Amino acid sequence: MSEGPATPKPAATILLLRPGASNLEVFMVVRHHQIDFASGALVFPGGKADPQDFDDALIPYLRGAEQDTDMRAAQVSAIREAFEECGILLAREAGSDHIISGERVAQLQDAREPMNKGEIPLLDFLKQEKLELACDSLTHFAHWITPPMMPKRFDTHFYLAIPPADHIAVHDGYESVDSVWIDPSDAVKGAEDGTYTIIFPTLRNIEKLATWSTPEQAIAAAEQTKPIPVLPWTEKREDGQYLCIPVEAGYAISEEKMPERAK
Repeated sequence: MSEGPATPKPAATILLLRPGASNLEVFMVVRHHQIDFASGALVFPGGKADPQDFDDALIPYLRGAEQDTDMRAAQVSAIREAFEECGILLAREAGSDHIISGERVAQLQDAREPMNKGEIPLLDFLKQEKLELACDSLTHFAHWITPPMMPKRFDTHFYLAIPPADHIAVHDGYESVDSVWIDPSDAVKGAEDGTYTIIFPTLRNIEKLATWSTPEQAIAAAEQTKPIPVLPWTEKREDGQYLCIPVEAGYAISEEKMPERAK
């Protein structure tokens, strides 16, 4: 008797934005080839939510968090992953209205690896450093769910954020082996000509991001829309299999012909 589809695991990813020479730029990393999902691909920082991200004990150390437990955990996951994976920390000193300085972040870099390994719980880190995660610095941008036919499934929330200019984004060397600030249009071109490997959900969101020229425009537009959950499905047609997503999700394309499988 065959088992049913895998249950999607909660996950979050973060699109860190900055002004570029002519358009906005987004920070992306290249996944390590030993990672079991999107290995070798150009992706946004992020990953599976940890059980600790759901802990109610974190609430006093969060600013502007969602009331819903799952959405709050997604915000926590996005900020935690941004710090562990690329060294940017969207947090404030307790009682402050300003995101911590790049100098302060630099003093905290030694905590990234132990946190990533689970040796330092997030709650302990925030208590010790007297920090509050800036959940209100995130703008909900997209919500994608891996199709049922995939062996590994994720229920992923995408967030936009503009980190302070003095925060230095660097890949961790473990989960990611390279990183780049890139104009979304260049990422799309790179995917088309084979320079980059970019998986379907990432590419659709990169295309949407390319429609704005500044980080502020992207965030203002995202604040005016509520993300529609995207659960891709396949359709068999005369000329082959197609991967489809809801038209109302607002992406540049809503279907793509899938490559023929080698016989």
